[in-house]
Amino acid sequence: MPDLEVTIGGKGFQVSCQPGEEHFLRSAAAMLDAEAAPLVAQIGRLPEAKMLLMAGLLLADKTAAVEDELRTLRAKLAELEARPAATRDVAVIPSQVVETLAEIAARAEAMAARIEEKA
Repeated sequence: MPDLEVTIGGKGFQVSCQPGEEHFLRSAAAMLDAEAAPLVAQIGRLPEAKMLLMAGLLLADKTAAVEDELRTLRAKLAELEARPAATRDVAVIPSQVVETLAEIAARAEAMAARIEEKA
């Protein structure tokens, strides 16, 4: 089991993780450090437990806000998916009209042929 040293709020901590999980642990520690660093800068020296607690609470607050937003977006997506799909009106030409147009076209071609013969 790999042991890593991570720094949170300017303090080093030895932490173990599963093989292959080192990147995730470093990422999580960096997120916690991003919350702890401003606390240490503003308040100064804090007991380790209080610094970690406050940083964890700040991170949890951000996570809760993201989860709320995700829930809202999922509800909107479900609402959009539940709507009936927009349909397009496709004109249906009755066969009688098609036959009539074909007949008119045939007559027009015949007239054009007669005009060409006379010319």
